[in-house]
Amino acid sequence: MDMSVWFLMGAALVFFMQCGFAMVEAGFTRAKNVGNITMKNLMDFCLGTVAFYLLGYNLLCGDGKFFGWGLNPFGSFAETDWSNFVFNLVFCATAATIVSGAMAERTKFITYCVYSFVISVLVYPVEAHWIWGGTPWLTDLGFVDFAGSCAIHMVGGITAFIGAAMLGPRIGKYDKNGKSRPILGHNILVGALGVFILWFGWYGFNGAAATDTMQLSQIFATTTVAPAAATCAAMIFTWVKNGKPDVSMSLNGSLAGLVAVTAGCANVDVIGAFIIGLCAGIIVCVAVYVIEDKLKVDDPVGAVAVHGCCGLFGTLAVGLFDYNTGLFYGGGLRQLGIQALGVVCVGGWTIVTMSIVFLVLKKTVGLRVTREEELEGLDSTEHGLESAYPDFVPRELH
Repeated sequence: MDMSVWFLMGAALVFFMQCGFAMVEAGFTRAKNVGNITMKNLMDFCLGTVAFYLLGYNLLCGDGKFFGWGLNPFGSFAETDWSNFVFNLVFCATAATIVSGAMAERTKFITYCVYSFVISVLVYPVEAHWIWGGTPWLTDLGFVDFAGSCAIHMVGGITAFIGAAMLGPRIGKYDKNGKSRPILGHNILVGALGVFILWFGWYGFNGAAATDTMQLSQIFATTTVAPAAATCAAMIFTWVKNGKPDVSMSLNGSLAGLVAVTAGCANVDVIGAFIIGLCAGIIVCVAVYVIEDKLKVDDPVGAVAVHGCCGLFGTLAVGLFDYNTGLFYGGGLRQLGIQALGVVCVGGWTIVTMSIVFLVLKKTVGLRVTREEELEGLDSTEHGLESAYPDFVPRELH
């Protein structure tokens, strides 16, 4: 296959992941908010495209040490590398859409639209430029993030944590003693289908930038083994802990393994990918518990644990499992130190900028809908949608 054609096919697969994110988030939340979830995932991409065209593409792909400049997609249609534009655009949209699940069921739609535009026009392009831009200073130091455990998933997870913490928990999530209560999603099958779509799209997510078919086949292998191992680990962990294997946590285990191997998918062997996956499957289970029960941050879909925690772990794991420079392969501590530097720089940029963005939004248009709107559901109050399932009539079981 012509690798330039595969490059664009990979971008199309990443775009299809928007469908997967929408279905995961819709399935793991309540039916009265499905329309709102759908709109947010749709507008993540559409607002992100406008933002990326206006400024984000220039900041990410142009020349410059800390942010790019010099590209002009407005007046140079024939001279612009549109394959590079589309490829980077779909990744930008992914970073934005991670957040919607963590802030689901209680966020004002206008507030979410503003956030989505800002992360696509400024926050993501700047830090991604440090890794993949015209003059990527982190990569020039030796930092490895092949497909975005740090630049996309950790950034989305950190942003999700900040947004969910500032919003506060959904009504009824915690009792008067502060103990969390389960708020079950309305359709586990839809959520599971979303996970399978994401896994399918991840072959493009990780593999689109492969330079030859040999590297592509290796990336496909690591992108298969890591999530499989993570799913098994999450299933066993919940089985031992709760006495029964947990379906939703196993599904999140699949995503955790995919996120964790994304940084090193081209730099680790299958044994490394297997170990990374096993660790990610345990990390996501522990992180969900800590975030929900200890930190009291209500994340309906586990986005912070999956993307934030496993994205951070996957970025650092390159320093351990890179088969050329990793600590466990005789490379010493240098690669791990560079990976840690990248995590600190990208994480610091995200924390500062997104804290400012959410604080400004909270003080101006507000972050959260009213109590009455939340109880009724955002489909009707934010979008005038009577029901996402108008033809469904519950029947008694005989």
